[in-house]
Amino acid sequence: MTSTYGEHPIVIGVDSFGDMTVGGDGSLLSQPQNIRELVAEGVLAEESSLDFFGLGEHHIEEMPLSAPDLVLAAIAARTSRIHLGSAVTVLSSDDPVRVFQRYATLDALSSGRAEVILGRGSSVESFPLFGFDLADYDRLFEEKLELFARLRAEKPVTWSGTTRAAMPGLQVYPRTAGGSLPTWVGVGGNPASVVRAARHGFSLMLAIIGGNPARFARLSELYREATAQAGLAPLPIGVHSPGHIAATDEQAKEEYWPTYETFMLDARRQRGFPKITREYFEHEVEYGSLYVGSPETVARRVVKTMTALGAGRFDLKYGMGPMPHATLMENIRLFGTEVAPRVREQLRTR
Repeated sequence: MTSTYGEHPIVIGVDSFGDMTVGGDGSLLSQPQNIRELVAEGVLAEESSLDFFGLGEHHIEEMPLSAPDLVLAAIAARTSRIHLGSAVTVLSSDDPVRVFQRYATLDALSSGRAEVILGRGSSVESFPLFGFDLADYDRLFEEKLELFARLRAEKPVTWSGTTRAAMPGLQVYPRTAGGSLPTWVGVGGNPASVVRAARHGFSLMLAIIGGNPARFARLSELYREATAQAGLAPLPIGVHSPGHIAATDEQAKEEYWPTYETFMLDARRQRGFPKITREYFEHEVEYGSLYVGSPETVARRVVKTMTALGAGRFDLKYGMGPMPHATLMENIRLFGTEVAPRVREQLRTR
């Protein structure tokens, strides 16, 4: 159902990083089965009237989703309405030309429903895998994003830099159905990244995974100022945050907490995250950026966040660590059929 909030249509979606799932006995399922289940989850997202389904690139055993565009192509063949995209594509360790070609091909297969969210890579396992030096982290993204902006115009590209071969007036194919691939830049809090996205005319996706989301209002305002200074019409702002929905608040928290705790303990060992307690979890659910609860609770909190940031889009990152596929499917169903209608209605009446 299409409705508007501000200058742009309201978009409510879900995305996944391809976290491994477990069977009825609690044992991990195989990676091939896990990937096939993502296709079923994408199909259910459309059946539940959601607007977007995204898959985020990862290259680790716990998240073996290394080629999300292929999985999205399988979903495209079984759907007709929902938009499909990355969440995110790690542009810094990829070739912008190949990224554009893959998602332009997805756009053809889906009859114009593809989009891409580009990121620098908060998870950096792809850098050593593909031979990139983390010392070049900023330069890789800045150069490749500038090239992608030129590719998106779908005209012959003349470009030179230090991160790939030069392009002396080369045309890249295929072209997209609409003449320009919808492109977002995922930002986790860096003001320079916000300004860069605005300068290139890319929509802004705020990745808010902890703390009070209202603190990102300064980035939303900075983005609006930067797009105006670039002479551009207002561009969409979206929010990506984790969460889980069940029939009641207590059920949602009891389903989510065990795997959330495990995931955060692993993140602490690997990336130096702070220690996570149940008290911290409860605080994040009540005041922070974990959208965990009943449909009524989650809808209220989503509306509060979107209003505070002036965002017209909200993507729920479902699943956190090894959860049962059936639980994830119910989460998607409830978010689409119970949460999304409440969000759209409450935003329309504001």
